[in-house]
Amino acid sequence: MGPGGGAAAAAVVAGLLGAAAAAAAKLALGQGGEAAGGWLPALLRVACVGLVLACNAVMWTVFAKALRLSSSSAAASVTTTASNFISSAILGKLFFGETWTLLWWVGLAVTLCGLVLLHTAAPQPLQLMAEKKEA
Repeated sequence: MGPGGGAAAAAVVAGLLGAAAAAAAKLALGQGGEAAGGWLPALLRVACVGLVLACNAVMWTVFAKALRLSSSSAAASVTTTASNFISSAILGKLFFGETWTLLWWVGLAVTLCGLVLLHTAAPQPLQLMAEKKEA
């Protein structure tokens, strides 16, 4: 893994956990937020609320690790956001039958291009320091 590989991996996991928390919240609230009758649906809703809390707690811990490992807080934040965007769409399609429009695909392509640029560009301060050392 490259020098920023651990930070990028942690940022991706943080985004995935955020998407999982959102999916669990949607499951906890149900379609339109109405409550279903009986004790089993109520128990499952409580479990989903617990899952929301657990996913968010772990997500913030992993995101803090990504920030620590990253050379740029912007890189960690953008990577987490993109991972959350993509993961939310996949979970939405799998669990809730949501659709992906052409505009969504365009947004995904632009987001991925931005991530490639962000992670392949060398940080300027490090380049300048390396050039000074060589001179």
